[in-house]
Amino acid sequence: MLRKEVIVKSIDKKYDHPLAEIVQIASQFKSEILLEYDKYRINAKSIMGIIAFNPSEGMDVTIVADGNDESDAVNALEKFLECE
Repeated sequence: MLRKEVIVKSIDKKYDHPLAEIVQIASQFKSEILLEYDKYRINAKSIMGIIAFNPSEGMDVTIVADGNDESDAVNALEKFLECE
């Protein structure tokens, strides 16, 4: 299991459909991927979960991945959330 804490940048300004894109990125990987914020744990592959979670600028989010490609999954989501 791999955990990485990131601070969300202004993804709504850089991307046209950031919530859908999070799900698309997460769905490319076989690992289980969760986003954690405060007391919430959201499946990053669930569009309804991501919509309810609504990651926005300044949020301190922890990406948690567990599986064979967990490192690649965490790196991809980190780059997206930090607008790199």
